[in-house]
Amino acid sequence: MSGNLLSIGKSGLYAAQTALATTGHNITNANVDGYSRQGVVQANATAMEHGYGFVGTGTKIAEIKRYSDEFLNNQVRTATASKNSLDAYYNQISQIDNLLADTTSGLSPALQNFFSAVQDVTGNGASIPSRQALLSSAETLAGSFQQIDARLEEIDAGVNTEIETNVNLINTYARQISELNAKIGSYGSIEGRQPNDLLDQRDQLVMELNKHVKATVTAGSNNALNVSIGTGQPLVVGQQAFQLATIKSPTDQTRLTVGYATGDKVVALPESALAGGELGGLLEFRTNTLDRVQNQIGRLAIGMAFTFNAQHKLGIDGAGQQGQDFFVQAPAYVAAAVDNASTSTAKVGAVVTDPTKLTDSDYKIESDGTDFYITRLSDRQKTKIEPYDPAGTTFEKDGVAFTISGNAASGDNYLVRPTAYGASGLQVALSDVSQIAAGTPIATAAPVANKGTGQISAGSVSEGYFTDKPTLPVTLSYDKDSGNLSGFPTGATVTMTLNGKTTTYTGGSAPFQANASYSFNGVNVTMSGVPQGGDSFTISANTAGTADTRNIQALGALQTKNIFNGSSATFQSAFAQTVSSVGNKTREVQVNASANEALLKQVQGAALDVSGVNLDEEATNLLKYQQAYQAAGRVMQTANTIFDTLLSIGR
Repeated sequence: MSGNLLSIGKSGLYAAQTALATTGHNITNANVDGYSRQGVVQANATAMEHGYGFVGTGTKIAEIKRYSDEFLNNQVRTATASKNSLDAYYNQISQIDNLLADTTSGLSPALQNFFSAVQDVTGNGASIPSRQALLSSAETLAGSFQQIDARLEEIDAGVNTEIETNVNLINTYARQISELNAKIGSYGSIEGRQPNDLLDQRDQLVMELNKHVKATVTAGSNNALNVSIGTGQPLVVGQQAFQLATIKSPTDQTRLTVGYATGDKVVALPESALAGGELGGLLEFRTNTLDRVQNQIGRLAIGMAFTFNAQHKLGIDGAGQQGQDFFVQAPAYVAAAVDNASTSTAKVGAVVTDPTKLTDSDYKIESDGTDFYITRLSDRQKTKIEPYDPAGTTFEKDGVAFTISGNAASGDNYLVRPTAYGASGLQVALSDVSQIAAGTPIATAAPVANKGTGQISAGSVSEGYFTDKPTLPVTLSYDKDSGNLSGFPTGATVTMTLNGKTTTYTGGSAPFQANASYSFNGVNVTMSGVPQGGDSFTISANTAGTADTRNIQALGALQTKNIFNGSSATFQSAFAQTVSSVGNKTREVQVNASANEALLKQVQGAALDVSGVNLDEEATNLLKYQQAYQAAGRVMQTANTIFDTLLSIGR
């Protein structure tokens, strides 16, 4: 009997000792990230049958249980991936928000100062200092555009670095998870004999992985975890780890994108597939904010150059010569994918033709071997180019003329960014104040001998004037009997516009209507008053190019002209929309990040309620297991006393 009692006491002693060790293990690892509380699960040992019944033989350790809830852990991983994605997005977009919101040295004051200089020339047409100030303001404006674009390029370069860092970390975690899968698998799958500390380490690595990319975890064979990312690309399968790689974009060698390594080949992954984590946040920021802001600022610069140049070339400079481009307009970026077929003869070009229709999107041109398609990347709207002539086809879309010629293989593609480099490429084309075309090439007059009150406006010219220039002077005479103005150039088409209604006339004459506008050969004049028969009006070449400021007035009027967004926004309002859009997005990301942080704390708390170590509880357990140890020792001591008594009886 005493021998059985000794065995029972010994089993209790060993159980209490194991429980004390486990409790101590919990206490010493309470501050280790990812550690899950462990507990000893005891079971009674197999009882022995006697004639009067079953007698217990003590206790045994059934399991060292690891307290962890996979459902809660998955919620923590998901919340972690979401929070880190938003944090990465916010850290980047806040830089752009601060850049654009600068009211002292940003683009907005540069635009205002430039048009103020234009207005100053309007009031001081012959002033050399005013004209020099205009050129200086133009240089400052171009410099502001270039400075903003340079900062955006720095942010883009930083994103490339962050992408590379995240990919390297993801690969490291994948390799470590696969190694732990192998170690855990080597212990077999005997119930209750799991390597708890290794399981904790593996779960913590998966958690760290989700800080960089959203990972989906599934149970594999032999206690392994399989990890996949994106749209199901496996990252870890059992003891095998797959690798990501950073590769240069086929159509933009300055941009890093993420590829999936399969053997010796790396296949580019769609950026939209890599959601969650820092990597997902960086890719989303670059696509949805950085690229669009760069395009919007570039669109503003191209719109400025396009419209200012168009109006400037309708004027004459101090020497009476036609005005030239005031600004250098940056060309569209067009690049063929480096992996296009070597047999391809296709050539792609793009030219901005209408800034009012420009978007903030890039475009992809691809071939199926026969036809070409244009995809607007902002909304994936795909348009077939038809009919297509390999000798050369021009296709207008969103204010851009796409030119395509030659033949391409199926899968060949090209990237077109019409406005991306508009800001960096904006420069002042003029080098001397004498080149400023402030005057208008025509002058009008009504002789003092006229008897009526008819008047002719100062006049202006439109785009066709210098290509279809009429022979000047032109004298328009009013015939009272017919009510017509005659003297328009023979063969010219005269367009009369009154109250929004347009009528065309030929034959050198047109009806006189008060407040009607008349256009011919690019010449535009407005008639008013009531002329008398024989009254005449002359349109002649302007010889006062230095003092005349009608064209510079027209240039100044561009400040308030609706040019962008379908002729609904001025330069200032278009930029204000960009600033507002970035500010709203920054605030949205910040609020969402705060909400996700609160959610993460909530689910972490729920998970810690299951797996976290409570030091007060463990201190209580220490006392409990200490007393159990002492009690088991007392059982053994009692067994020893009984044994000694039995021995003394036999003496």
